[in-house]
Amino acid sequence: MTAKQLREKYLNFFKEKEHAIIPSASLVPEHDPTVLFTTAGMHPLVPYLLGEKHPSGKRLADIQKCIRTGDIEEVGDDVHLTFFEMLGNWSLGDYWKKEAIEWSFEFLMKDLGIPLRKLAVSCFAGDSEVVKDEESAWIWRKLGIPEKRIYFLGRNDNWWGPAGQSGPCGPDTEMFYWSGEGEPPDLITGDNKSGWVEIWNDVFMEYYKTAEGKFEQLKQKNVDTGMGLERTLAVLNGYNNVFETELFAPIIERIKEISGADYNGNNIKSFRIIADHIKAATFIMAEGLESSNVERGYVLRRLIRRAVRYGKQLGINETFTFNIANAVIEIYREVYPELSKNRAFIEEQLVREEEKFSKTLERGIKEFQIQVSRLRQGSGGQAGIIPPDVAFDLYQTYGFPIELTEEFAKEENLLIDKEGFQKEFKKHQELSRAGAEQKFKGGLADHSQQVVKYHTTAHLMLAALRQVLGSHVIQKGSNITAERLRFDFSHSQKLTPEEITKIENLVNQKIQEDLPVRAEEMTLEQAKIKGATGVFEERYGEKVKVYTIGENDKIFSKEICGGPHAEKTGALGNFKIIKEEASSGGVRRIKAILV
Repeated sequence: MTAKQLREKYLNFFKEKEHAIIPSASLVPEHDPTVLFTTAGMHPLVPYLLGEKHPSGKRLADIQKCIRTGDIEEVGDDVHLTFFEMLGNWSLGDYWKKEAIEWSFEFLMKDLGIPLRKLAVSCFAGDSEVVKDEESAWIWRKLGIPEKRIYFLGRNDNWWGPAGQSGPCGPDTEMFYWSGEGEPPDLITGDNKSGWVEIWNDVFMEYYKTAEGKFEQLKQKNVDTGMGLERTLAVLNGYNNVFETELFAPIIERIKEISGADYNGNNIKSFRIIADHIKAATFIMAEGLESSNVERGYVLRRLIRRAVRYGKQLGINETFTFNIANAVIEIYREVYPELSKNRAFIEEQLVREEEKFSKTLERGIKEFQIQVSRLRQGSGGQAGIIPPDVAFDLYQTYGFPIELTEEFAKEENLLIDKEGFQKEFKKHQELSRAGAEQKFKGGLADHSQQVVKYHTTAHLMLAALRQVLGSHVIQKGSNITAERLRFDFSHSQKLTPEEITKIENLVNQKIQEDLPVRAEEMTLEQAKIKGATGVFEERYGEKVKVYTIGENDKIFSKEICGGPHAEKTGALGNFKIIKEEASSGGVRRIKAILV
């Protein structure tokens, strides 16, 4: 089965089950400060999971492009990926466990042709706070799953959420495919990698965990399912890893051509990391993002530089990442046209970043030589081992993987304290993960009253920017918390103090006028005819929600958005711009507050 066939089968199946097909949202969450990238299909749907009405109805299906970087060091094995596609179907307070499980079973058995003997499922085992999910297990039994292939596992395996300290959460039931030979072993835990591959996950959001740690029944119960395209494609075609599928094979071949190296033995990890990282970087840059030292730009820079490092290990000494990106674009250009549209930008960014990193590598080699010289001077010329702190500094500061440092050490007849390095590295990982988890402390997404005010203020500010600076201004991104509004927009010049004052005064004038904020559902074409502004048009479905601020001859803003928003502008407070700066080429950034 091809990737195209799998995508089409999935969407057609759920279309027949009366689901509206919605397009993939951007990899950059529009109004969610809790995450850097869209890591799952649920992120763009947060307002609707919390009760807001979706323009396309209560049943949705999509294929969402995702980026996950929490396990970046695991990339290179058979299944971990940075970029992947998630097939999902959604019930927003409509159907429940019976329909979700029955449809999952039907699609796996009939449409994908998976034999019953190769399928196992797991359900939530229950604990002192939430009861055992006997309902899901009963449904699986009725469908014909034998008792010996139904497993009850704990929270680590069969519970989702909340993303923060409080929010929607619930049990899930997971489906596993047996990819090994002979009679499959028991699925003792979801982490068991002895031939069982998780291919689908149905999450039942039926609880709300309060800040006090209590689990209350949600008024709107949602179903959130996810099937990894790459992993499912691999098992359906009999591959034991995702890198043999059509979504990676041409990229692996391109790396072979460029490097002259064979895809075997110790080279396999390098090939896979390059393929994965440049694919992820290509999709990120297709959103208009550039590499930098902060947040999303830092993730992008790290992916590119890590790929270049492993390219050096394969013997690639030329600028090559743009060539790999072109192989990625050819694979996905029909599904994601934004890749071809931004090809020139992607190539330019990769060449620039790779050349910059080559200079960093040169400095790293010089630093290595200085450290070796110091070691020998301190030991009378008899130094035998490079200390772990030196090896880790080369990794963290100059991007040297331990294998590269080891190669240089070998040339100098030195060894590396690899055990000590791993301890340093583990400490670094724990700190990084703690920092990543901190991004989620606000919960599934903060929809407090103050955040709602800032969402509405963003509409006023965009309209004011377009009035003061010109109609070329479009939104390029935003990050909203309860403390402030951060807004990126297209403009090539630094704003003057006079322009900032005009924007502030215009926004505050519209707040004082206490204008009504009205939401309407319409087709995208109708929204365009009515003059609504919007971001990333290709991600919208057939129907959109348009928020209008003002009425009759006093309409100030008309924008496509998911919400939520204040009912009247008079509730917002006083608007103040606290900072205006460059964000990237041709993009400015404003930070503003309400006081």
